[in-house]
Amino acid sequence: MFSYIAETLRANPQLAIFLTLAIGYWIGARRFGSFSLGAVTGTLLAGVVIGQIGIEISGQVKSIFFIMFLFAVGFGVGPQFVRGIATDGAPQALFAVVVSVLCLAGVWIAAKVSGYGAGLAAGLLAGTQTISASMGLATDAINNSVLTPEQATAELDLMPVAYAITYLFGTIGTGWILAFLGPKMLGVDIAEACARYEREVLAGGTKDASHLSAWRARELRAYRVREGGIAVGRTPAAAEALAEGERIFIERIRRDGELVTPGPETMLKAGDVVAVSGKRDVLVKLFGATEEVDDRELLDIPVEAVDVVLTSKALDGQELIELAKEPFTRGVYLNSIRRGSMSVNIPVMPRTKLNRGDIVRVAGSTAHVAQFVKSAGFADRPQTVTNMVLVGLSICIGGLIGAYVLPVWGIPITLSTSGGALILGIIVGWLRTVKPQIGNIPQPTLWFMNSVGLNVFIAIVGITSGPTFIAGLKEAGFGLFLWGLFATAMPMLLAPYIGKYIFRFDDAINLGCCGGARTSTASVAMVGEVAKSDVPMLGYTVPYAVSNTLLTLWGLVIVLLIL
Repeated sequence: MFSYIAETLRANPQLAIFLTLAIGYWIGARRFGSFSLGAVTGTLLAGVVIGQIGIEISGQVKSIFFIMFLFAVGFGVGPQFVRGIATDGAPQALFAVVVSVLCLAGVWIAAKVSGYGAGLAAGLLAGTQTISASMGLATDAINNSVLTPEQATAELDLMPVAYAITYLFGTIGTGWILAFLGPKMLGVDIAEACARYEREVLAGGTKDASHLSAWRARELRAYRVREGGIAVGRTPAAAEALAEGERIFIERIRRDGELVTPGPETMLKAGDVVAVSGKRDVLVKLFGATEEVDDRELLDIPVEAVDVVLTSKALDGQELIELAKEPFTRGVYLNSIRRGSMSVNIPVMPRTKLNRGDIVRVAGSTAHVAQFVKSAGFADRPQTVTNMVLVGLSICIGGLIGAYVLPVWGIPITLSTSGGALILGIIVGWLRTVKPQIGNIPQPTLWFMNSVGLNVFIAIVGITSGPTFIAGLKEAGFGLFLWGLFATAMPMLLAPYIGKYIFRFDDAINLGCCGGARTSTASVAMVGEVAKSDVPMLGYTVPYAVSNTLLTLWGLVIVLLIL
């Protein structure tokens, strides 16, 4: 039975790839306490085991999926990358550059002192910085180098060995340093720092209509306006202001038996029955002593909740406290703010600033939501169709640009087709926040391009290097693991001090900036758990976008530095 399976996999390598993916994703999803290997490491290990039987796979398959993956990465980080370079995210972007250079320097020092070749150095970079994508550019660089085909193959076989040995501490170590050692290093109580930031910076010390709780229960109830009540003779907007900062809205009125949609000049009269939306506790507090009316027709108002991608230039950098005053936000309730390619949750507080490209979840009557969408951006409703014209042309044009070779002192320098696709992905991803009509790539498609694209590449790396993996592991030895500790820890031990004393980041977001600059979502999540707050995420997105690009490109750079 085993021989039949082995022979079939050798004759049909596509089956081996899918088997590797299945096992890899299964292994990666297993949790050991609060830790999991992740799909990439699980796929690599599965590929190494399956590859022991000797399976040959065309390198073109690997290249196709990897270039698709890098374009998706660029498309996802594009808005935050451009924002970090061009606007008020510049300090965080510069910080990411500094930390990325430290990450590269740590790997370079380790490789030079130990005498590692390009393959081990590239694997060390990918593992210690948990940037699997860098192995793709490193592969291109080694294949295009002055090495003979035999030498290049030998180096490429060592790359996954170094990655596998150093990845574990690269993941766990970064999270432990930032979440547990970082606050002690800086002498701060991270939970108190985040609470202070929410109180003094995001809330501004005031209660405001934009300050919505994480649980945003909203109800629509009908009340009769009393004779002599404070709402009599007021417009709906003036009556709504009586809620003292809470968001309530008069959606519709029944007057003399007729349904009326209130306008700016409408005056409330005694006997009117008004349909009011808002949080239940606010409505009860304001109207508890007023007659509530069971009027199903009045309350039958079409409502919806929708994700909206912000594209309006006027909203870029605007605080929620100001946004709440805009006419087009009337009747709209903000449920959440997601930012960046990882869709991290941003705290919803009065002084929270919106970024172009943010995805906000809003709810309200269909008419009010439509008005908000028209002024703020476009509705990101679930779609199933990908604009393949956009994807195909972008990858092709980016690849053509990246394939250009520029000789520098006799050394051929090139971004490679993969690097070009990454850069153009950034440009197209940003452009979509300005011109959404250029086309869309639905989130499920982006997930496939990101996750499956990378893991097919990793599966092939593991399968093809499987026969030589054990020998490489013996050659690398325990010393590689120790150098992995150094290359992981060095930049992360320095980054918090650089963020605090050079860039003057607030203690509440400093460690989030550090995690973003190391593209470690897990570490920032751990910081958030310790802080019991989403505030650290405010420092995550811009550094992540910049470092995700730079650390990937370092796969090319480390090979050039070592050879």
